[in-house]
Amino acid sequence: MLNGISINYYILLSAVLFIIGAVGVMARRNSIIIFMCIELMLNAVNLLLVAFSTLHNDPSGQVFVFFIMAVAAAEVAVGLAILSMIYRNIKNIDTDLLSNLKQ
Repeated sequence: MLNGISINYYILLSAVLFIIGAVGVMARRNSIIIFMCIELMLNAVNLLLVAFSTLHNDPSGQVFVFFIMAVAAAEVAVGLAILSMIYRNIKNIDTDLLSNLKQ
């Protein structure tokens, strides 16, 4: 029990968040929404790592979450920079139009 809440609820919430993020990545065409869904998936994994680390009284999972969040922040910064350059070149960020960049 984590503060009166069973680990099963954390697992269920994390799975729901991860599935929402995965469906968003597969279903959407907008690059910004895809990045947001990837961040949602990373946060679902972070929630599960923190829950299990607290359950087992081991802080290493929480330290690992800190590094995942730092990498995710760097990913967002680089991804938004790439998106801004794509928008500057083709005036659209639709993922279907990105195949035009090969030419």
